Amino acid sequence: MIKIAIVDDRDNVRDTLEQRLQYTNELRVVHTSANGEDFLIYMKGSQPLHQPEVVIMDIEMPVLNGIETVERASVLYPDVKFIMLTVFDSDDAIFNAIKAGAHGYLLKDEDTDTIIDHIKLVADGKGAVMSPAIARKALDLLLGKSTGSAQPDTNIRTETSLSEREIDVLNCLVNGLDHKSISQKLDISPATVRTHLANIYRKLHVRSKSQAVGLALKRKWF
Repeated sequence: MIKIAIVDDRDNVRDTLEQRLQYTNELRVVHTSANGEDFLIYMKGSQPLHQPEVVIMDIEMPVLNGIETVERASVLYPDVKFIMLTVFDSDDAIFNAIKAGAHGYLLKDEDTDTIIDHIKLVADGKGAVMSPAIARKALDLLLGKSTGSAQPDTNIRTETSLSEREIDVLNCLVNGLDHKSISQKLDISPATVRTHLANIYRKLHVRSKSQAVGLALKRKWF
């Protein structure tokens, strides 16, 4: 039986996915966490017998996101396999996940049988697994093609240390979206929005939404 951990900041996603994986008696969920930091704490304090063989990891989470978690955990626990299960299919997310050490990248709209089959393949060491749409994007990346949509002015990347997701959130602010609307548009939790905003304010050396928007408009970042 393959031992599984689920790391996702949304309670309903964790519960639903756990129920879906109980569909087969070949998998057993041994742990769930709401963010990467909680997962790493669990791993540090648990015996190998109780540690997962495959971890289903979301990307956007507060405290410690999925890509940073995989980057750290893959060094500390080289025998554990990580599959990103997310709604994000951007070039940056795919590239960074693979670079961090992920063994698979699936979209959350995959059916249960497909997710289970991919978990088995990864657990058996039979290579990386990807949703078909992700595989096409990954191939384009390897061939040097960009599959993303129009990007904001490159000045924002050279003038700041904002991540791609933080740039997305700042762009939403510039377009007048409130926290709830940003959460819905980017399909991330309100807590994750707040975390991104705190990082944006810190990196831009501002103290409020209006200051962040004013700076973005002044510098013509969007």
